[in-house]
Amino acid sequence: MTTKTLTRPPVAPETGSRPRPSKWIWAWVYGGALAVAALILTVVGYLTAGVTGGHVDWLDLLSEASWSPANSVYGGLAMIYGTAVVSVLALVIAVPISWAAAVALSEYLPPRLARPLRMCVELLAAVPSIVYGLIGIMVVRPVISHFADVPGGDSLAAAGVVLAVMITPTIVAVSVDALAAVPDRVREAAYSLGLTRREVVRSAVLPLARPAMRAAVLLGLARALGEAIAVFLVVGRADGRLPTSFGGFLDSLAHPGQTLTTKLAGPEPVLAGTSGPHFAALCGLGLILLALVAAATVWGTRGSARGSAASRVPQYRFRGTPRMRVQRDRLVMTLRMGALLLPSILLVGMLALLVTRGNSAFNPSFWFTPATGAAGGGVSDQIVGTLLLITTTAILALPLGFGAGILIGIHASERTARVLQTITVVLGGAPTILLGLAGFVILSTTMGWGRSWLAGAIVLVPVVVPVIALTSSARVRSIPPELTESALSLGLTRAQFIRSVVVPYTWPATITGLLLGLARAAGETAPLLFTATVFFGAPAVPSGIVEAPVQALPTHIFTLSQDSGDPQAVTQAWGSAMVLVLITAVLLSAAVALRNRFEGERWTT
Repeated sequence: MTTKTLTRPPVAPETGSRPRPSKWIWAWVYGGALAVAALILTVVGYLTAGVTGGHVDWLDLLSEASWSPANSVYGGLAMIYGTAVVSVLALVIAVPISWAAAVALSEYLPPRLARPLRMCVELLAAVPSIVYGLIGIMVVRPVISHFADVPGGDSLAAAGVVLAVMITPTIVAVSVDALAAVPDRVREAAYSLGLTRREVVRSAVLPLARPAMRAAVLLGLARALGEAIAVFLVVGRADGRLPTSFGGFLDSLAHPGQTLTTKLAGPEPVLAGTSGPHFAALCGLGLILLALVAAATVWGTRGSARGSAASRVPQYRFRGTPRMRVQRDRLVMTLRMGALLLPSILLVGMLALLVTRGNSAFNPSFWFTPATGAAGGGVSDQIVGTLLLITTTAILALPLGFGAGILIGIHASERTARVLQTITVVLGGAPTILLGLAGFVILSTTMGWGRSWLAGAIVLVPVVVPVIALTSSARVRSIPPELTESALSLGLTRAQFIRSVVVPYTWPATITGLLLGLARAAGETAPLLFTATVFFGAPAVPSGIVEAPVQALPTHIFTLSQDSGDPQAVTQAWGSAMVLVLITAVLLSAAVALRNRFEGERWTT
């Protein structure tokens, strides 16, 4: 019996199935990174050029309280004082509540309850700043006026309270991530020693998470320093008010003041022209503000990197007495759970206020009818303008942010990646009022575009690009080493590896970052005031680029909210705010759904 061996004739490899050369990858990746650097350099360059266009006495700018352009006196000390007061007041209110809420969310609640409560915090983070300002006008100012017996209620205290509400979600979200990074074995080892939950958190968890939680505070401080519109509506904008005693300091909290951002968001940057000592002094204030935000942001991210829970050795520090341990544990749990309920109650109260006062947004005709007169009709033109701005911003920002994120995550050296990430974070923390002023000088004035929808979209790009870049780079770093080794062992070049493996693996996080960035951009007001929008008279769809303004919901609400004595304007402002919140909520919900869908998922095809 003979055995016949079956042989298969050799088949030539299919050359068409191999990945094609991808030389364009490098142009795209480096183009994204260069765009991030160019955006921050544009803002710094604009401010530097403004300072050199006129004489600036830096000593007077930093030490003189009086600001009087008519007398050529440019002192920014009162504005620096106002910025410091409202920021510190916001931190004093927000930090204890935020840290206690983060601990309760991470250490006390099961995941099925923690996830919806965390989403409530994220919804608060996505509420546009103009809506916070509107709530400050209608709720916070009357409370300050009643208790401090000050007419109107415009004050540094009102601005501090509004900022505290705004930065609480940021501090909570970053602190929860820091606590989640602490390995479970640390908790298990602490519980095995017989410690109560309060003692485990204090002695084992917090020592590892505290550096990153401090970084969360600094990132919240960066946002507080850069916020313009919400503070603009409630601070009173009074120049030259600087206390000389402790009693005067306490009294100044209940009276109007001025901050660096509100000075730059007022009419002076437009009236000052583009050169001369007045404009130079304003640019000097912008440099001071940018330096403060950059310092807080860099310090915060540096502390977060050094305080990584995975790189530190846990050391249990039990400092306490055995007396009433259980009672103290229950008391602390009650306080922390109460702090956790505050953001949820705040969100419910905010939504209730918007629903009751902005119920016109639930009438379909309000969405599809154009505005008439000063405060009549609907907001169809404003909706179209807002969608046009965020769509154009998405088209411009997506490739730039994606390319920068890939370079930070996979191709750059460790030192270069750290520098690029720092620049990206600083760009993300840059006050948007500075972006608007730079766009006004460069695009609207120098290039002659005037009010243009494209100029507005361009100045919103720096708001969205950092979010896309940071989320994409984080996703790239999570690629399993075995996937990288398998791809490279097949003979793929670096460019082919990026195109065939990194891009498919990263795009879910990129889309999530894009939606989160657009949710923030949809509520930005300050950049659009100088570059893109008018209150009325602009067509719903512009026909060109030069002198082609649009109407947008944030600036529409901002204009209406300043006429709080007109009931019709107030009703229109609340209805417009409800529409804007609904649009932002749709974007954020899509981002959260994508995050939950792809969280932990690995690309294996």
